[in-house]
Amino acid sequence: MKTINLKQYFFTVATASLLMSCAVGAPYKRGDIDLPQTYKDAPAVTGDSIVLPWKTFFKDPRLATLIETALEKNNDVQVALKNIKQLDLAYRQAKNSLLPTVDLTAGVTRSWASDNSLNGSLNQQFTGNKYIDDFSATVQVSWEADIWGKTKMLKNSAAADYFAQKENVQAIKSRIIVQVAQAYYNLLTLDQQLKIAKENIELSDSMLKMMNLQFNSGLINSLAVQQSEAQKKTAELLVPLALQNISVQENALSILCGSYPTAIERSGTLEQISENNALLNGVPAQLLSRRPDVKAAEFAVISLNSKTGLAKAAMYPTFSLTPQIGANSFKFNTWFDLPGSLTKTLAANLAMPLLQKRQLKTAYETAKIEQEKAAINFRQTVMTAVSEVSDAMARSKGSTERLALLDQRTKILDKAIGDATKLYKSGMANYLEVITAQNNKLQNDLEQINVRLEKANAEIDLYRALGGGTN
Repeated sequence: MKTINLKQYFFTVATASLLMSCAVGAPYKRGDIDLPQTYKDAPAVTGDSIVLPWKTFFKDPRLATLIETALEKNNDVQVALKNIKQLDLAYRQAKNSLLPTVDLTAGVTRSWASDNSLNGSLNQQFTGNKYIDDFSATVQVSWEADIWGKTKMLKNSAAADYFAQKENVQAIKSRIIVQVAQAYYNLLTLDQQLKIAKENIELSDSMLKMMNLQFNSGLINSLAVQQSEAQKKTAELLVPLALQNISVQENALSILCGSYPTAIERSGTLEQISENNALLNGVPAQLLSRRPDVKAAEFAVISLNSKTGLAKAAMYPTFSLTPQIGANSFKFNTWFDLPGSLTKTLAANLAMPLLQKRQLKTAYETAKIEQEKAAINFRQTVMTAVSEVSDAMARSKGSTERLALLDQRTKILDKAIGDATKLYKSGMANYLEVITAQNNKLQNDLEQINVRLEKANAEIDLYRALGGGTN
């Protein structure tokens, strides 16, 4: 009978496995996401657009200070940065995943064998003791051959997870920038609402004094005075509401900046700030390199692609070597008496899964489905990004057109109030016409400041949607 050469057998198996390794772990390839050439209703632009740094886009110095504070101290950002550190450790671990492992063991045992056993009787004859000592120290090395490219797939997966988390951090920072800017703009809007309410109170108060004089002279009845007082109260009611909303918004903005609620300093008006913001444009394909959420979604697909390869590799054989060297003796004084106490072992192992209740195949098929789901999510993220740009453009365009109309109506109502007051003094208009003019002007001013806020928020959203960044 022919004797099998063990060394030659394992060499043949390892070589064959290496030749088969090309079938495991397909490289990542981005699927066709069929991006449109332009955004819906996008204005015409010439040349390549550039996404401005946030410090250039947001020029208000107090707003810039708030954003810097939020990016440094916001708790969501801090947690995200800790997650990056964890994934960095996982990546370093993945790079060393298939390096040899080295273990050192040392121990002493003492056992008492039966007097009637062979070991017990022989031990008493040779050593004169009823117990048996065993002193051992062993260094064992274990190494698995990377036949299927597991190390590369582990590294690729860990690296993709790491970079995805970095993009998630950028996405969180981008969201924080937007939230801080919107909160700051809300405060400016509330300040303006408070100012409008106080101006209307002064106007109503002036009109009420004049009506009281006319009432005391018998020129008008008490109903006119009551209507004027009611109009004044309508404006007065806006003051505590505005102050309440200012306090609530300051509290929320303080939390965004990583501090307990406090007063927020601000400067300028919403109109001045909005005029300084430069609207951007671009093409949809640029979102793939600008938007952190889009990049993070693609990194998720890359990571799962590698994990699919690892799941497939688990169905193939593994080859490992386990050499071991140590010292063993039944006496302490000869424990390290080399080479007499030297022990050596060499083990070569080939493991091949055969019947695993279909667990490995199910794991592989599940991994493939997870990868396909991630690819769908990536496509959905891109579609959402394109939609967000289109939405922001539509809101910006609509609010700009509405502001133009409101500006025209403001001029008409300003003239109407002046004319109504003059006509009332000359007895050519009644008090209801004056009160109606005042109320229309109040509602117009409040609507105008709200639409201006919508325009500012649309510009912020467009900046973020186009990939406006955290640098």
